Amino acid sequence: MKVFKFGGASVNSAEAVRNMAHIVQTHMEPEPLVVVVSAMGKTTNLLEKLVPGAPTDDTAALRRQLEDYHMGIANILIPNDKELAAKVQDLLRQLDGTIASLSPTPESYSYNYDQVVSYGELISTTILAHYLNHLGTKTLWADARQLICTDNHYREGRVDWAATGERTRGLVAATDKSCQVILTQGFIGGTPDGHTTTLGREGSDYSASILAYCLGAESITIWKDVPGFLNADPKFFSDTVKINEIPYDEAIELAYYGASVIHPKTVKPIQNMGIPLYIRSFITPDAAGSSIGNYHTISPETPLYIFRNNQILLSIYPRDYSFIAEDNLQVIFGMLNDLGIRVNLMQNSALSFSICVDNNPQLTSRLIERLKDMFRVRYNDNLQLITIRYYTQPVIDSIVDGRPILLEQRSRLTEQLIVPA
Repeated sequence: MKVFKFGGASVNSAEAVRNMAHIVQTHMEPEPLVVVVSAMGKTTNLLEKLVPGAPTDDTAALRRQLEDYHMGIANILIPNDKELAAKVQDLLRQLDGTIASLSPTPESYSYNYDQVVSYGELISTTILAHYLNHLGTKTLWADARQLICTDNHYREGRVDWAATGERTRGLVAATDKSCQVILTQGFIGGTPDGHTTTLGREGSDYSASILAYCLGAESITIWKDVPGFLNADPKFFSDTVKINEIPYDEAIELAYYGASVIHPKTVKPIQNMGIPLYIRSFITPDAAGSSIGNYHTISPETPLYIFRNNQILLSIYPRDYSFIAEDNLQVIFGMLNDLGIRVNLMQNSALSFSICVDNNPQLTSRLIERLKDMFRVRYNDNLQLITIRYYTQPVIDSIVDGRPILLEQRSRLTEQLIVPA
């Protein structure tokens, strides 16, 4: 059994959906192909603006945009299909009811987020499953909220592996033998009492990894709009190098630092099972792409560059000028954990502790207010965190390009810098 994952860019239009369907049909095997799909295009960004408590100018216009976009794709794929239109409209009505039922308080924002944003994946997979069946590819739509069982740590659901394994294996065992595709949602899961959770932003890769682990899959293939795992983001570099082979451990390091090609939690489950992960282009699906597996070194060996934008650097000082010691750190990390904020870089001295995090105003403003009860807090925003793996000094100098370095951290293999964006 193989697992395929398609991101938002691979299904962002009717033409893209047709291409995705062609790739799926080309890879049919005796066992069902498990296909994990994200929300279409930038739907998640749109839905984030509809979350109660989020600053939004015109919710009615955003709601119309959401409907027009998905109905437009559905109508191009299968013109005048009343059954598909009814399915999409039903999900949109469910979304409206969900939004109306939620309380827009800061404390409930993470819960609200998961209940609303998850509709992107529900709508996209409903359209895709219907379309594949229309083409004659027998497809089972599976609800990831009933498969991937998590706790109630909203926006960063923690997987109950035993329950998830039992559910996924049970679904496959009960699936009709004529089924060719099991199609489900990335990014989302569910609590035992029926509440929707998400697995972290861009978490569809992780969803595919969870299912592959639980099913003992032969492989995972992530279909992207790039030819494979590149040594840098082609948005910033015109002369990128494709990495053909990446060891599991190296992929985990790169994902942790923010390599956008895979979600940070994706690799560990498949490493435990020895499942290879392939990164291939849906634009040139016959090309070889890159593979993550049981290799010793990356091939070819070359510097790797990772850029994280929209960063904020917080410097935290005890009000009584005492040392930053274990008791203070325990308080700070407790606040970070409560708010679900991931630290991208940290550094401490005797009297201060600095952390670099993604600047989500909904969360960082609350963190700063909490910290001010016990600490003095200074911060710089609109920053960029640069990570260079296998660095040299000339490479560092060319990337920094004269900008002031607000914080620097260096190990034998990795250089990290925080600079103004």
